[in-house]
Amino acid sequence: MSPPDFVTRFAPSPTGYLHRGHAFSALTAFHAARDAGGRFCLRIEDIDATRCRPEYETAIYEDLAWLGLAWEQPVRRQSQHMADYGAALRDLSERGLIYRCFRTRREVAEAIERAPHGAMEAFRGAPLPPDEEARRVEAGEAYAWRLSLDAADRALGGFAHLTFDERGEGPGGERGTIQARPELGGDVVLARKDVGVAYHLAVVVDDALQGVTEVIRGRDLFEATHVQRLLQALLALPTPGYRHHRLLAGPDGKRYAKRDRAQTLRELRASGMTADELRGDLGF
Repeated sequence: MSPPDFVTRFAPSPTGYLHRGHAFSALTAFHAARDAGGRFCLRIEDIDATRCRPEYETAIYEDLAWLGLAWEQPVRRQSQHMADYGAALRDLSERGLIYRCFRTRREVAEAIERAPHGAMEAFRGAPLPPDEEARRVEAGEAYAWRLSLDAADRALGGFAHLTFDERGEGPGGERGTIQARPELGGDVVLARKDVGVAYHLAVVVDDALQGVTEVIRGRDLFEATHVQRLLQALLALPTPGYRHHRLLAGPDGKRYAKRDRAQTLRELRASGMTADELRGDLGF
């Protein structure tokens, strides 16, 4: 029997407890998979060792089970797959598509401000001369591995052929076939000296290895699709369809977010709300 041809996922970071916005995204992906007779995967994006905590990961499983969701096993935990990301990073490095950037965040911000278009200009850098780079590496200086848009442009013969299929709606009403514009993000960070991978690289590798065919997530991540489409092309990875959904907001009009201490699912459960009531509130 051939595997289902529809695979989606929910990929939270265990840096806090889930809230209504997370529940909406997880339910959207779960129901899409169920309706298509496909697979629903859970991925724990725990590469940020300074903020991720075991109790938050445990709570993710508890909250999703309370909502009535079931997912494919085993759960993919990013921290257990650093070798996969390292292989992709080496591939890009050997082809001259990434470079070590020793600038601090402040220095990058200052470089953007000095650019002709000021803050409208995305950061573009270049490799240091080999002898200077070797000296700074030997000295133990911190650095980030950045994707070189200039090198990527040359490798692919331009970006005009890079598109992705938006099956939901972007923040500006974008639908259908979208022209990818990775230049808007500049030379993005793909890894740091002390962290083996950053978000953009990890997510495209994970989606490919998990066989994800439909990325269902909030509109706040729509812009990330542009650089992720470029990485898929550079690494010869399949391009899934994308379905960006609306973002939920609280009574104050602000979208739910961990950093704003949005009411968590644990708190809703403790207040007496049932999973059926929450699903109903969210339109499921």
